[in-house]
Amino acid sequence: MSPAFDYNFDLQQGFRGQSTFPTGLFIDGKFVDAIDGETMNVQNPATGEVIASVSVGNEKDVDAAVEAAARAFKTSWGLKVPGKERSRLMLKLADLLERDIDEFASIETLNCGLPFLFARYGGIANSADMLRYFAGWADKLQGNTMEVNEAKMVYTRREPLGVVAGISPWNAPLFIISAKLAPALATGNTVILKPSELTPLTTIRLCELINEAGFPPGVINVVTGTGQAVGVALSNHNGVEKVALTGSQLAGKSVLTGAANSNFKTVTLELGGKSPNIIFEDAKLEEAAEWAAFGIFFGAGQTCTAGSRIFVQESVYDRFLELFLAHIKTYTLGDPFDPATKLGPVITGTHMEHILEYIENGKKEGATLLVGGSRINRPGYYIEPTVFTDVTPDMRIFQEEIFGPVAAIAKFKDDQEALELANNTIYGLASAIFTENITRAMKISAALEAGSVYVNCYHSIEPQVPFGGYKQSGMGRELADQAIANFTQLKAVHINVSTPVPF
Repeated sequence: MSPAFDYNFDLQQGFRGQSTFPTGLFIDGKFVDAIDGETMNVQNPATGEVIASVSVGNEKDVDAAVEAAARAFKTSWGLKVPGKERSRLMLKLADLLERDIDEFASIETLNCGLPFLFARYGGIANSADMLRYFAGWADKLQGNTMEVNEAKMVYTRREPLGVVAGISPWNAPLFIISAKLAPALATGNTVILKPSELTPLTTIRLCELINEAGFPPGVINVVTGTGQAVGVALSNHNGVEKVALTGSQLAGKSVLTGAANSNFKTVTLELGGKSPNIIFEDAKLEEAAEWAAFGIFFGAGQTCTAGSRIFVQESVYDRFLELFLAHIKTYTLGDPFDPATKLGPVITGTHMEHILEYIENGKKEGATLLVGGSRINRPGYYIEPTVFTDVTPDMRIFQEEIFGPVAAIAKFKDDQEALELANNTIYGLASAIFTENITRAMKISAALEAGSVYVNCYHSIEPQVPFGGYKQSGMGRELADQAIANFTQLKAVHINVSTPVPF
């Protein structure tokens, strides 16, 4: 019997009613069981209860998905379908997602623990925005003409790659999937999506809307399963022309190895960070403290851009710390469907233990545990918002990505020391500056080794703004025109008008 999701939502916040849909693989426009019949359970991290069973694919299922996607690319998508039609279908999908936004947000909250209001007005709403933004690109893919000489005309065409794959993590499931799916569709590629095996439900539910919107079978396929099976198979497949991954460094290395060992496919990687948040003495400290708390504790710290290293100029250190701790008290832990909840659970018991190990290591290495540091005694996987002070660059909690609600705070004297501390990391995804001095903001922004710099704000990702990292935070950029470039290939056409053979 095929697996399915069947859940009644009757909560203070969220979708009220029943959500029921198949949870098999989605290949060639149909829900199917995995070829080997394997399934796995999916949990609610707020309670630890099993909420669904989903199919688990492997290399054989990837082969079937690639075959369907390749056939669709040649017969019913790609260069066969004009941009205005691709745009129409994408806009329809965005409308359907917005129509069912409460249901999708409820499923997302149930599956990954993000507070419902954050899921609804953040991740799901932003996914619809992502589809609409890139739908606007679909009929605007342009080449150029080049002047060579009067006997020759040269122009370029921007064309789709073919079959592409998007691999996403569990912390913002539908939004990160949408950031890969939308530009891939707009540029005429067919797509195979692999959501995290921990949080596949909103991606699977989206497949019903894909059919309702009218996409031809095989244009979008979903193969759920582990990274070791499905992710590796996609990376190694000669029929896949690009892999876009958001995930760990280990996953990134695996994708690169697969690309090198197969067809040298195009690769885009977003691999996380250890982002600095610099508070200067001329900042509006009340606002800086509020943004800093949001920067690290949004999503229980499980965001790749989390402002986990907070550097405060020594002249305002004590006052900032007082304000920061006051804002932390507003981060109520609890049921993610409760509108008062700001801090939900971390994703699994295993990940919770991983975070707690980092906290113990911070104490052993000499950092001062100012607040938090413990698991909350309730069902699910909850950790208190945790703050360390007296943190030095040689400590693991300074250097390594914890991916949890743990802030590491240190003082600095001047701009130069702030930059030295901020750039002392193998990562370079995001960063933040709080200052009222525009000259300082621009100088520090230029000197920070990070793909995004937030000035007097945090966690701002827009579809029209490129996103990606320096150093070991990845390679390539997602979103904006960079995504259009990364999901296409450029062809130069040389037309001879009257030049004879030169030799």
